[in-house]
Amino acid sequence: MKEWVLYAAIMTGIFLLLFRDSNIVGAIAGVLISGPLYLLLGAVLAKFGYTRKSMKQMRAERNDPAASSESSPSADDGAETRRQPAPTKRTSGGSNRTTAKQKRR
Repeated sequence: MKEWVLYAAIMTGIFLLLFRDSNIVGAIAGVLISGPLYLLLGAVLAKFGYTRKSMKQMRAERNDPAASSESSPSADDGAETRRQPAPTKRTSGGSNRTTAKQKRR
């Protein structure tokens, strides 16, 4: 909710500066309506199990990537292990040539 209050304050200030001569009531009403929408979106995301990370958690992951629970598992030597793609005509694995025949002279 703190993020939305900060957003609303900044946007209201910008609208006041940009739209001095015109009617600003609609713009401010739009900013105020965005608050309940922000909360509703947060509730839906929480219902699906989304939890935000704090800045402290993000800094800890950046400083110590091994401690990250979401880091992808990789080999100790750092080499990637990927499956070889299926052969195709372009990779010379699926040529259209028939079996090797003796050329006629």
